[in-house]
Amino acid sequence: MLLSGFGELLSWVQLALGVYAAAMLIDAAVRREDAYRAADKQNKAMWLLFLGMATALLFLLPFDAFLPILGLIAVIVYTVDVRPALRQVAGGGRGPRRGGSSSDGPYGPYNGGR
Repeated sequence: MLLSGFGELLSWVQLALGVYAAAMLIDAAVRREDAYRAADKQNKAMWLLFLGMATALLFLLPFDAFLPILGLIAVIVYTVDVRPALRQVAGGGRGPRRGGSSSDGPYGPYNGGR
């Protein structure tokens, strides 16, 4: 009984990860091609291919197989490396630092104690 409950939990986790992979695929699709080159990342077509395959693998294969884990790794790399670089190149940063200079601190400009 415990094992079947764990299997059901794992299937819900896999579904959530598949939905997240699909969201990252949509995010990669709406980014501009030149942003990938400006951020010095691989091209847009490659990331669309990786994320599309990851989404398909997460929805079609059981999570205990090896390929969905590889797809999950591709989604994680896009999320923590490529996506922030694309947002920085496109000027889509978060928080109060948007539009500020590189010398801005958390409470405004830093002038070196002058």
